Amino acid sequence: MRKILLALAVGATSFTGTAIMPTAVATAADPSAQDWSVGPVIRGRNYSVGMAPDLRPGRNGPSFDFPYPSRAAGHVHAVTMPVGSLAGAKRITLTYRIDAAPGVRFYGQENGGPGWLSLFIQQRGDNWTAKGRYQTYRWYSPDERIETLRPGLHTVSIALDEEWNAVVAWKRSANPAAFEAALANAGSVGFVFGSTSGLGHGVYATGPAKFTIVDFRID
Repeated sequence: MRKILLALAVGATSFTGTAIMPTAVATAADPSAQDWSVGPVIRGRNYSVGMAPDLRPGRNGPSFDFPYPSRAAGHVHAVTMPVGSLAGAKRITLTYRIDAAPGVRFYGQENGGPGWLSLFIQQRGDNWTAKGRYQTYRWYSPDERIETLRPGLHTVSIALDEEWNAVVAWKRSANPAAFEAALANAGSVGFVFGSTSGLGHGVYATGPAKFTIVDFRID
């Protein structure tokens, strides 16, 4: 897998208005498969049922197999890695490949709708309740940038000034200070799988299917 390209923060302002000193966006380079975590793990429970906790190394990049052929076999929810402050970053880009036989489909494990992929940013200290201040600790791809899962090579590249979605209703433009706080205090970044019932609520495949991270970068 290519190196994650890291920009330098040029300074930012926190949710409270306190100045944040310039710092590196992150420190990872050539991350191994074990740098990625499959989850989320909340109070000791891994919500990605039937999945290993990290990815397999491979010549073309870290990878995993989707659970199949039904919800009962398991489902994958989130693939993330630790990250430092994203203050000053401009864009997140994921290039991925899905290998599957013709006819394999991907469905949301809760409602059976088409399976989706969304980029994901999580603020450090999130307690996963989505209540109170934690309503803006997780952010997902803008509505029009959500990917429908299908075989092939795909790239999703989203600028950080686009209309990202908070976990509870908020759009970036409706609460820009909270989004900037999440970037400045980021703890993890990556991508999640879900459907209309929730962007990170998990998907499964109807047949054998492999997901490979070809390239992931923060510019």
